[in-house]
Amino acid sequence: MTEPDPRRRRRAQGALETQVLAALHEARGPVTAGWVQDNLAAELAYTTVMTVLARLLAKNAVTRKREGRSFVWMPAADEAGLAALKMHRVLDGGQDRRAVLASFITTLPEDDEQLLRELLDQADDED
Repeated sequence: MTEPDPRRRRRAQGALETQVLAALHEARGPVTAGWVQDNLAAELAYTTVMTVLARLLAKNAVTRKREGRSFVWMPAADEAGLAALKMHRVLDGGQDRRAVLASFITTLPEDDEQLLRELLDQADDED
C-alpha cells in the first residue's frame, strides 16, 4: 500500500472558506479573485479560489459586483455577522430547532447566559 502524498492532504471542510473570508476581511474594500489568490497563505489555483468564492456567495457570506469585465468581492458582514450566519445555518439544518437551542443555552457559561438575557430584553424593548 502506498503512502498518500502529504502535499495532497485534504483540508478540513470549510478551511478554505475560512481562509478566503479572512483574506476578504483584511482587504480595504472590494477585491478581485486574483487579489484573494495572491493574499492567501496557501498556494491555490485561481479556479479553486473562484469555486470557494462561488460557494460563499451561495451561502450569502460574500457579495460581488461587476467592475469592468470581472467581479470584485467583499464579505457580506463583519465577523460577528458571519458567525451569526453560521449559527442560523446550524439551526436551520437541525431537525429539532427547540432541542438545539435548549442544548446550546444550557451549556452557556453564566456570564454568556446573562448577556443573552440582556440582549433578548433589549430586543423586546426595541419592538
